[in-house]
Amino acid sequence: MSADEIHRRFRGLIRSGLLGVGERLPTVRQTAGDFGVAPGTAARAYRRLEEEGLVVTRTAAGTRVAATAGALPAPVVRRIRQLVDDARSARVDLDELVDVLRLTWSRVV
Repeated sequence: MSADEIHRRFRGLIRSGLLGVGERLPTVRQTAGDFGVAPGTAARAYRRLEEEGLVVTRTAAGTRVAATAGALPAPVVRRIRQLVDDARSARVDLDELVDVLRLTWSRVV
């Protein structure tokens, strides 16, 4: 797993509300162990999260979800979850779903 993939995973957890404001992330060492990567890879992912303002790292307090890192609006999260449920029921491949979502986004926005 790359630093980019770890970054996206934590960003998704934060933006979906599954990790709330003030919640502590695992240590870099724990994250590296969990994902089977070098600690430097996990540290790069954490730095990117911090650069985006999604987490704050403090000595002795660890890395926590920043107060400014709010989740997506609840109605959006609910609709995403419904979309995922519907896609799974229809056996739609994740990559195909993401491709269609990206195309739809670019045509609407």
